[in-house]
Amino acid sequence: MELEEQYDHIYRYCYFRLRDAGKAEDITQETFLRYLESDSYRDIGRPLAFLYTVARNLCIDEMRSRKMESLPEDLPGENQEDSVLDSIMLRQALHELDSRERELVLLRYVNGVPVADLAKLYAKSRFAIYREIKQILKKLERRMADG
Repeated sequence: MELEEQYDHIYRYCYFRLRDAGKAEDITQETFLRYLESDSYRDIGRPLAFLYTVARNLCIDEMRSRKMESLPEDLPGENQEDSVLDSIMLRQALHELDSRERELVLLRYVNGVPVADLAKLYAKSRFAIYREIKQILKKLERRMADG
């Protein structure tokens, strides 16, 4: 695994959790420092699961200190009105999920984390993660249909 390839993914994950570019950058750097200092884990585990676990824990610590959690406010730059409306509806539906569900969706579909790595991160089987993602997607679909 190339660390440089994962840096942007970890940063994006932190940014989605914190809504603060500076804090996301700090936590991303701290995550990679901890990875580099952790010789024992690199030899026995999957580095991606380690990186996301550290980033997640650091983000949780930061949110506890701020007592706040939400999605970023910037909408992706799209020109078509329907796409923007869909994006707003999706953001609202994501915001209505609990934090664990939202985190799972963002890790899987925004950051492209493989299900096997998510299973390690959450200490569940791949089947359990697939099933949970499917339930979350159905919930999102219902919320978006209700408008």
